[in-house]
Amino acid sequence: MRLDQIFKIEFLNENLTSNTKIDVLAELTSILINSGLKIDRAKAIDVLQQREKLGSTGIGDGVAIPHGKVSDLHELIVAFGRSKKGIAFDAIDGKPVHLFFLLLAPENSTGQHLKALAKISKMLKTPNFRKKLIDARTTSDLYKAIIEQNESCPV
Repeated sequence: MRLDQIFKIEFLNENLTSNTKIDVLAELTSILINSGLKIDRAKAIDVLQQREKLGSTGIGDGVAIPHGKVSDLHELIVAFGRSKKGIAFDAIDGKPVHLFFLLLAPENSTGQHLKALAKISKMLKTPNFRKKLIDARTTSDLYKAIIEQNESCPV
C-alpha cells in the first residue's frame, strides 16, 4: 500500500480549527470536498459518526484515524489534519488528539481499506514521525514527512 497514490497535498490541513469530535470529522471531510471529491458531505459525516459509535478511532499518543465506507466513492482516499491545541476525541489514552488521518473507502472495498489502515497505524507508531508532524512548519513539510515515512515503512 502506497499512500502517495491516495493522499495528495490538497488533502492536508495543517491548522484545524475544530473544537469537538463532530466538528473535526466535518472539517476533515470538507478538505476532501473542497479539493474536488464528489461525495455527499452529510452521508460521509454520518458514516464516520456511526463508526465512532462502535468505538473511538482515537488510538492514543495524540493520534486518531477516523474511517468509513462511503457509497458514492470510487477510490480509497486519505486526508490529514493537525490541531495544535488538540481536540477531545475519546482517545483510548484519554488525551487530546493532535494528528488526524481520515480514511474513506468505497462501500464495496475490503482489502485495500484494511491495508491502508494498517499502513497508517504502523507509520504512526514511530514517535519520531509523530514529532515531525507536530513540529512541521508548512503544509509542504507535513506532506513530505508523510510521504517519506510511507516509503520507509513496509506493510
